[in-house]
Amino acid sequence: MQVSERAAVALQYLLPKQVLTALAGALARRPLGPVTQVAIRRFIRRYAVDMAEAAQPDPAAYATFNDFFTRALRADARPLAAADLVCPVDGAISQCGAIQRDRMLQAKGHDYTVGALLGGDAALAAAFTDGTFATLYLSPRDYHRIHMPCTGRLRQMVHVPGDLFSVNPTTARGVPGLFARNERVICVFEGERDGQRFPFVLVLVGATIVGSMATIWHGVVNPPRPGIVRRWDYGDRDITLARGVEMGRFLLGSTVIVLLPPGVAALNPDWVPGRPVRMGEPMGRWA
Repeated sequence: MQVSERAAVALQYLLPKQVLTALAGALARRPLGPVTQVAIRRFIRRYAVDMAEAAQPDPAAYATFNDFFTRALRADARPLAAADLVCPVDGAISQCGAIQRDRMLQAKGHDYTVGALLGGDAALAAAFTDGTFATLYLSPRDYHRIHMPCTGRLRQMVHVPGDLFSVNPTTARGVPGLFARNERVICVFEGERDGQRFPFVLVLVGATIVGSMATIWHGVVNPPRPGIVRRWDYGDRDITLARGVEMGRFLLGSTVIVLLPPGVAALNPDWVPGRPVRMGEPMGRWA
């Protein structure tokens, strides 16, 4: 890492990240009239947000910053590819590929375990030994709703408390175990391929200024942030979401990690770290 990158990472250890995030979340969800409008328009200019893709392209139509940030897209903006698995988000590939036994690559020189990412759930982690993963980073300018890579029935959701480091590429290179130490929401699904059922997981990773994460079946998961692991089991409910359907959203953006068990799917060979991706493009095929 360059000296400037090391300094940027070191500063994050000192910042009151929880306080900053709580403040940003409180401001983002309040209708502040002209203040909100100025913030939205400056954000659009700063990050070159393409409002022509939005279902509501007029910035003045959004009462809160969160309404703007989680804006829906036009129905024709993200057509689904004819692929077994489709990309669940707009963003860029941070890392992807094979899980080496129980370890996933975070960045050059850094890896972490599936078990740590999944909050210490050894039984669940074992299902992904030698499986496949994709870590997808959503920048501020990206569309921030999350969609299903394939059809799945919801089995469990877990909120794991943690740090709130930034998840940008610089921080991924500088903070060991970043995705397994940040706050996260783990969504466990059951898919089916050729009559065989298999588990897959979407992990929504929080970050500095990420005010909250929400799912369509629960609503806002955080806040509250009680500082303990919280679990919700859905085995007795039939919550099945089709490929490409929205499953959640970030209220200010972050990272999504997809986990697939071994022998189920092969990732798109064009997927390499650093490549931009869009929701609905081919992510992979059944193995």
